[in-house]
Amino acid sequence: RIMKAQALRDNSMSGYMASKKTLEINPDNAIMQELRKRADADKSDKTVKDLVLLLFETALLTSGFSLEEPNTFGGRIHRMIKLGLSIDDDIGLDDDDHDLPPLEEDVDEGSRMEEVD
Repeated sequence: RIMKAQALRDNSMSGYMASKKTLEINPDNAIMQELRKRADADKSDKTVKDLVLLLFETALLTSGFSLEEPNTFGGRIHRMIKLGLSIDDDIGLDDDDHDLPPLEEDVDEGSRMEEVD
């Protein structure tokens, strides 16, 4: 991580410093069995792909590695939360701020201070 953060680091050194990533899968695990069953049923299921990638990226994070694309990871987490809460993707895309209070009118700061006193 320190080498990655260095401003003037040499790109050839990162190959020597990178650890080899190994993901060991327990085929008897209930999660693995269910993922296998769903993947066999529909090879193009986006949810299964997201779950497998989340499993891998979570294993990376818990092992101390950093993600190359954390925004993609966050997007997957949000999709899985929506799926778990049974929220449609179409609902709420444009109305994310409908529960926010309306903006106040532009008020001169001097008069606003007088109102507070």
